[in-house]
Amino acid sequence: MNRRVLFVISLLSLDSVVGQASYSIPEEMPKGSLIGNIAHDLGLDTKRLVSGKAKIFNRNTAEYVELNRERGVLLVKERIDREALCTETTVCALDFQVILENPMEFYTVTIQITDVNDNSPTFEKSEMKFKISETAMNGAKFVLERAVDHDVGINDLQDYQLKPSDHFALNLHSNPNGHQNVEMVLQKPLDREKQQQINIVLTAVDGGEPQRSGTMLIGVTVLDANDNAPVFTQETYKATVTENSPEGTVVATVTASDNDEGTNSKITYSITNTLDNVRRVFKINAENGQVSLIETVDYEKFKHFQINLLASDNGGLTDSAKLIVYVQDINDNKPEIRIMSKSNVIAEDSKPDTVVTMINIEDLDSEKNGDVKCFVKENVPFILKSSRNNFYSLITDSDLDRESASEYNITVTCSDDGFPSLSSSVTLTLQISDVNDNAPVFERSSYEACIVENNTPGLSIFTMKATDADWNQNARVSYILEDSSVNGVPVSSYVSISADSGVIHAVRSFDYEQIKDFQFSVKAQDGGSPPLSSNVTVKILIQDQNDNPPQVLYPVQTGGSMVAEMVPRSADVGYLATKVVAVDVDSGQNAWLSYKLQKATDRALFEVGLQNGEIRTIRQVTDKDAVKQRLTVIVEDNGQPSRSATVIVNVVVADSFPEVMSEFSDFPHDKEYNDNLTFYLVLALAVVSFLFITCLVVIISVKIYRWRQSRILYQSNLPVIPYYPPRYSDTLGTGTLPHVYNYEVCRTTDSRNSDIKFGKAANQNMLIMDPSSTGTMQRIQSEKSILDEPDSPLEVRQILLNIYFCHQMFKMQLL
Repeated sequence: MNRRVLFVISLLSLDSVVGQASYSIPEEMPKGSLIGNIAHDLGLDTKRLVSGKAKIFNRNTAEYVELNRERGVLLVKERIDREALCTETTVCALDFQVILENPMEFYTVTIQITDVNDNSPTFEKSEMKFKISETAMNGAKFVLERAVDHDVGINDLQDYQLKPSDHFALNLHSNPNGHQNVEMVLQKPLDREKQQQINIVLTAVDGGEPQRSGTMLIGVTVLDANDNAPVFTQETYKATVTENSPEGTVVATVTASDNDEGTNSKITYSITNTLDNVRRVFKINAENGQVSLIETVDYEKFKHFQINLLASDNGGLTDSAKLIVYVQDINDNKPEIRIMSKSNVIAEDSKPDTVVTMINIEDLDSEKNGDVKCFVKENVPFILKSSRNNFYSLITDSDLDRESASEYNITVTCSDDGFPSLSSSVTLTLQISDVNDNAPVFERSSYEACIVENNTPGLSIFTMKATDADWNQNARVSYILEDSSVNGVPVSSYVSISADSGVIHAVRSFDYEQIKDFQFSVKAQDGGSPPLSSNVTVKILIQDQNDNPPQVLYPVQTGGSMVAEMVPRSADVGYLATKVVAVDVDSGQNAWLSYKLQKATDRALFEVGLQNGEIRTIRQVTDKDAVKQRLTVIVEDNGQPSRSATVIVNVVVADSFPEVMSEFSDFPHDKEYNDNLTFYLVLALAVVSFLFITCLVVIISVKIYRWRQSRILYQSNLPVIPYYPPRYSDTLGTGTLPHVYNYEVCRTTDSRNSDIKFGKAANQNMLIMDPSSTGTMQRIQSEKSILDEPDSPLEVRQILLNIYFCHQMFKMQLL
């Protein structure tokens, strides 16, 4: 069998590439027969058909045609019977779409089914009988049953033959619908007396190769005397019926008349349609010609009917007419939504106009009832775009954000323009896949935390938290300590942070007195690719602990000498003897100091200011009061628990230095002796004594010699140590040391140094004495009148006194 293939490709300007292919094949091809190379005809590679999961989309075509992706060809899946597939149309075609994914494409394919001569003309009845009056006139017409051939074109019914043709001839005339009405016309009068029964064979032939035919036997019984045939009032009747009208609805009433009388004028109506659905849908009342429905009609199946009517009398005369019934459409079909292809997941960074789903809409109604419009109800970032007739694409209308909406339930509604309007809906569920487009966000713009000093290394300070609006790995946050330094030291030596939990730990023990606060930066980074991050500043405040005792600045506690404050015996009540000055390197309440008198030689004589540490007399000093007053003052801070320091204050109640010197010999002297230096100290003392005596003899000899020779007054430049009466003043006591007068006496500057320092009076309030000294400071007054006398030995006495005093002081230092 020759097979003709017609192929057409057309590219349309659509959102996605669309092609069209057409083929023509004969019916009755065996299963597996090749229809065409669809891949070659559409310009596609077979690999594209496989990767794009090519498939055929159509409600009915799938049972006749199959697609071989690997070969790229269309094959016959089931035997195609054109007459069963296309009962009402001459041109028979299969229309379907070939759908491809990734990217989404579709192609329209049309396969035209050509007819082969596989059906013979057939009559519904194998025999027809007529009763014809012998008085029938030449030209009388007798309607015969029309043969039916399901083939089309040249294979359809072409001609009729009537044998024998002695009395009758055939009369064929075409209807507007393309069918032929067959009539048997009387050519020669009948004579019942000659031939009462006439048998004729009607043959219907088609034009196929080989030619096929069908026959029907016509039996004519010649009657006597009825010479008028019934006549319809119209040759063609027209009526309209609304689809879905109930059973029994009267469609139309036809009328015929017969001029005969009696039984010969009684007319009987009948429907002569054969091999169609007319008799199954309509019936006619044989007596009154009323045509009614015996079942409902559906516009989507049949849009009109042609009913062939026959009016016959009892004499066998007949007349024919036709009734054309038009079916009026009503809006009884909802739009049908078919999903051609769809995506269940789409990335949130998809660009606008990305195709998500393709749908096909079909409404079987006509005109406005079949005009369909589709729309999306929800306020979603998707719109429907019509790509071609009855095809829609659901595309993205704006940027997507998974963090705002991770899933969309998109309801597509399609409604027609009928009244009342009918609609259908379908809900599409679309997941939005995440991309890393959100950086971690800290709960605060900055953090500030406190930690008490002297903490244990590894102590958890606080926990910081950052959240990422993304999902899964993109939302996994890691915490990183940014590189920086605190006082030149890397911040990582101060604190560390847990990468997973954000807990900040102290690496070392902090000391408030060394560092009070510091700050650093922490980065929160997600696990996306590429990763996103954000930074926050963290400030750590070190809280003070009471870990430092007060430090006494004044009076200074020395190991080799003692500090003594001198109070005159004439001091009044409230006299400021001295002031204890202390500091605490802690801060806040831990540095608030209070002063208390712990021990005293005479508690009734002195008191200590609780806040300022001032030591004042609380009564008048009397002669009975001891010269030496030893006060133990305790300095406490306000911490919890409190810390304290103790200082010993020596106060001398005296009006002159000799009195002071005589009493200070009893002061205890605490000194550490080194056993290894004992021998050297004794030897040094002997050498110094020898040198002193030698120098003394030489100086005296020289001085006496010069005095006698020159008798000139010698003015010595050596300073003397004058005595000044005490001068105490409270008006200037605003500094650390409230007394403005001090004494500086002759002493060695270092216990291991033999240099002598002669001091001058600087203040009369303070004495720095060596308690081991057994000598007494004598009060020397300078009298100019004696020095002015040239013969006076006062100068020599002054020199000797100075030398002796310095010798004694040096000996005390050595001891």
